Amino acid sequence: MSTSLESRPAAAPSPASAGRSAPRTPPRLVARKTVRYALLILLALLFVSPLVFMLVTSFKTRADAASLPPTWFPNPFSPDAYGSLLATDTQTPVLRWFGNSMLAAALHALLVVATSALAAYPLARMEFRGKRIVFAAIVATLFVPPVILIIPNYLIVGQLYWLDTLLAIVVPTAASAFGVFFLRQFFLGLPKELEEAARLDGANRLQIFFRVVLPLSRPALVTLAMLSFLTNYNDFLWPVYVLFSPESQTLPAGLSTLQTANAVRYDLLMAGAVVASVPVLALYVAAQRFIIEGVSRSGLKG
Repeated sequence: MSTSLESRPAAAPSPASAGRSAPRTPPRLVARKTVRYALLILLALLFVSPLVFMLVTSFKTRADAASLPPTWFPNPFSPDAYGSLLATDTQTPVLRWFGNSMLAAALHALLVVATSALAAYPLARMEFRGKRIVFAAIVATLFVPPVILIIPNYLIVGQLYWLDTLLAIVVPTAASAFGVFFLRQFFLGLPKELEEAARLDGANRLQIFFRVVLPLSRPALVTLAMLSFLTNYNDFLWPVYVLFSPESQTLPAGLSTLQTANAVRYDLLMAGAVVASVPVLALYVAAQRFIIEGVSRSGLKG
């Protein structure tokens, strides 16, 4: 009899008892989560509200954009600011400025990635005399304020006859100390076994660099290219000094002239800001995948 009782399976708990045994979240944790999410929502609204107001103002009329107190809704809704902004004008060719900014930023990003990768790989993988001194000197330049280099760079650009050309904003800052430091740290995390295997297969140093190291470093290269693109695209001070004619201006420097050329048309300024922010937002959305890929591939460092 005892044997038959022991062999019986245990009775399954009823749904009511299962619900009672489930752990409940303490009220304090619920309150903390609620406060935390409320603060995050407030911070999100705080950072997003200027962008929303910029977009809304760009669709206002000239009088409505300058009215006090400002309103959150255009009355009436008007796309005239974009029409005026994108119209063909020899003094304010906004589309030409946009093309100049995109071309200069893209070329600058390519040069930064190329020079930084070629400089970072020897500092990460090769042994030579004075390696630490060279790396320390490169890192030390990060502490030099870029403003004090404006006059020397201007004189060099003038002697090369690059003033009022896109070369003046593409080449001078193509040697990036941050890019060298960033890629060197990433190269140090790559496993040496992959390079040793390629060397055993007969690959030389350049073949290893181009066929092994660079493909594995795509997330870092894309991230550096994105940062370099945005830095050049948003630069305002240097283009003001070296670009003179309206056809050679970049978008940030050119939009600043709309205040004097159009007597502070806030609708026009906001429309220009919207046009300038579109590539930045698009690039950020496109680069998210590569950043996540770089984090997920961090296991290679082991």
